[in-house]
Amino acid sequence: MAADPQYERTILSPLGFHGIGLHSGAGVTLRLVPAPAGSGIVFRRVDLDNFEIQASGRNVAKVSYATSLMRQGVLISTTEHLLSALIGLGVDNVIVEVDNLEVPILDGSAKPYVDAILGAGMKVQRRKREYIKILKEVEVREGTKFIGVYPGEGYGIHYTIDFPEPIGHETFIGDLEAGAYAELIAPARTFGFREDEPMLRDMGLIRGATDQCAIIIGKGEVQNGPLRFQDEFVRHKVLDLIGDLALAGRRIWGRVVAERAGHAMHTALVQRLMRDRSAWVLANRYEEEPAVEKSASPLRALVPSQA
Repeated sequence: MAADPQYERTILSPLGFHGIGLHSGAGVTLRLVPAPAGSGIVFRRVDLDNFEIQASGRNVAKVSYATSLMRQGVLISTTEHLLSALIGLGVDNVIVEVDNLEVPILDGSAKPYVDAILGAGMKVQRRKREYIKILKEVEVREGTKFIGVYPGEGYGIHYTIDFPEPIGHETFIGDLEAGAYAELIAPARTFGFREDEPMLRDMGLIRGATDQCAIIIGKGEVQNGPLRFQDEFVRHKVLDLIGDLALAGRRIWGRVVAERAGHAMHTALVQRLMRDRSAWVLANRYEEEPAVEKSASPLRALVPSQA
């Protein structure tokens, strides 16, 4: 994948998905369509006269149990898993056609998207990829919760979570540029606690939740195991982080550290970073010739650890 860091990519052919929204419970059909170089990731509401919403921090709407985008009153919700798959595989330009207000949850991870994209293949385009190169630290703190981005090589991630048992304290340390997103991050599923279900449903959330699209925790144990990884919970938080930081518009070139953060803090970091123009610069990397690849070779290795 020598050309990957240097040139933008799109998918080779359209890809279709159908499922339900995690929170709306509504059926939705989603289609990924190749897009020209320089387009970025654009959501298109085909049920609303093809209204378009750019995947950008300026369009972030309500963020609580999922990340939502809104422009001129038009909403697209639960974008994080799809955006994570696209950034994780290095897809820069794509149109996301959806016929409802929420992206389908599928199996609760990014794996269905990743498998489909890798199966169809990607096209390297004749435009140099620009990265957001971090020049100085930018941080967001909220009590004991914290997230920050710092100068560094690659796309380093250090994420720590702390939940009641059986999750406990987990840490994941790795570098997205070094690889293995498809194997080590994409399969990690979202999770929730059974005791929170009545409250969330009363709030109009998780109407589409089943044990087929989330890890369910109740009475101190996982109720629908087995887990895909021993530390699947923190890996899913890393998956969410990559998807939320995609709203910066380009891939990060630096190091991200997060402790007990979540969607709201992820997107708050994006917005604070975008406001501080002295904290970053757009930069290219490497000098390789573009090429067309029928499929992406596996990325190398992220390094997980459990504290």
